[in-house]
Amino acid sequence: MAAKLRKGDKVVVLAGKDKGKQGEITRVLPKDNKAVVEGVNVAIRHQRQTQASQGGRIPTAMPIDLSNLALLDANGKATRVGFRLEGDQKVRFAKTTGEAI
Repeated sequence: MAAKLRKGDKVVVLAGKDKGKQGEITRVLPKDNKAVVEGVNVAIRHQRQTQASQGGRIPTAMPIDLSNLALLDANGKATRVGFRLEGDQKVRFAKTTGEAI
């Protein structure tokens, strides 16, 4: 099945501690049905100092379930994603506005 949410999409969080926050998807984990969104679901990870990098407490974005994310349409509102054929190509479109993504 084609992915409704992809890397680079602007999304809004629908549920959880970061409800209402917006961000861009940096990584999608389809096997786990999760995505990593910058600035959302941030946890502090402790990093040991090495010769190459400085150690310390590093904030890291953790994966969030895809069911808790919704795509932002051109108006900046949450929308569901549909698929349709335009010519011979399958394209994603926003259900609220009907325009292709």
